[in-house]
Amino acid sequence: MNGAENVLVRLGYVAMSVELEDCSPSKTITVKHYENIQGEEARIGRLRRITGENLKNLTRLLYYNIANEVRLFRITSKLVPLATHPLAAGWDYTADLRDEFAKIGSIARENKMRLSSHPDHFTLINSPRPEVIEASLRDLEYHEKVFRAMGLENAEMVMHVGGMYGSREQSVKRFMENFRELPGGIRKRFLLENDDKIYGAADVLDICGELNIPMVLDVHHHMCCNRGEGLGDILQQVYGTWGDRIPKLHFSSPRSDKNCRAHADDIDFTSFCRFLDTAREFGRDIDIMLEAKNKDRALFNLMARLKETAGIEVTGGASFLV
Repeated sequence: MNGAENVLVRLGYVAMSVELEDCSPSKTITVKHYENIQGEEARIGRLRRITGENLKNLTRLLYYNIANEVRLFRITSKLVPLATHPLAAGWDYTADLRDEFAKIGSIARENKMRLSSHPDHFTLINSPRPEVIEASLRDLEYHEKVFRAMGLENAEMVMHVGGMYGSREQSVKRFMENFRELPGGIRKRFLLENDDKIYGAADVLDICGELNIPMVLDVHHHMCCNRGEGLGDILQQVYGTWGDRIPKLHFSSPRSDKNCRAHADDIDFTSFCRFLDTAREFGRDIDIMLEAKNKDRALFNLMARLKETAGIEVTGGASFLV
């Protein structure tokens, strides 16, 4: 490792643990199964039980993360089954499970955890189809409603720009117009990420500058989709979108040379250290969400290697100075 100033790096992982047994926060029910349940009360009862179990498992995950000093975590998008489906539109899940949501928020606040979500790939606010925009708004409202029920004012939602739809210029214009029409509660949580095929870091930086949105740099995606810029060329610009807030980045490793866009089970240590060398040059503390198939195990494997690395000072179970 080389460079000038020390940088504090905190690591997190996505949605669920591979180490904890029977702790999925994403249990669900199919629409067909739901429709086969007789009676509205029985249907809602099934949703209530599944969601209650998901919230209980998310609570377990947060306590597990705290015990392992992991303060950065992305919650699943599937916490409430059928939350945006018309069949379940009559169920106010945040009121019905008020105490469970509030407990999760209290745990996160008391332990200074940074929680986020990543709405699913079908949530596209730059689509030319009105029905897709309507469905996307319902999904964004669901995520915002969950964070509001938890009392988490600073929880974040990471989004992509969306598709090309035949014209990059028109698609970006639609994104900007539709973003400005989003409810304020959604806009204030919004983070924009570069993708691995269409909208690279330079494209996203332009949009973030226009709309005053913080940018999440996905390092893996940048390897797949760029205009020839190196990480050092854009990192400071990305940091500039965050103001005084700690920037968040995503890091994963390609599964293989032939399947470079897919995520590997673990983090490639050499490429991660190479990234740290670049990041250290800017002297900015950062949070890094690891998007590896092995979830928390990948994080702990990486930390074990970092503990043995010259120039790294481990400060916690998922944090270090470089």
